Amino acid sequence: MSDLTIWMVILGLGIGTFLLRFSFLGMIGGRQMPEWALRHLRYTAVAVLPALVAPAVAWPVATGGQPDAARILAAIATVAAGIVTRNVLQAILAGAVVLYLALWLI
Repeated sequence: MSDLTIWMVILGLGIGTFLLRFSFLGMIGGRQMPEWALRHLRYTAVAVLPALVAPAVAWPVATGGQPDAARILAAIATVAAGIVTRNVLQAILAGAVVLYLALWLI
């Protein structure tokens, strides 16, 4: 691909992302959002985090795409900490601690 093609794709994706976000945030502005929309938005972080982490657990680049015990243990610890504490940051911290300990031990 030429440099121009790459920059046109980046520019197009940037404009598309801006328009998508503006259509939701900019047009609503200061108006009160409906209760059903607010209820669904509460689950955004809970839905995004597993979507970002799952590929790194199932097909980790560090191991050539082969799942390993350290990452699986960290994922289990993260889910367990999330269920027990009901706190996203504590769940992430628990998963990170278990991952680094497991990588060090294994």
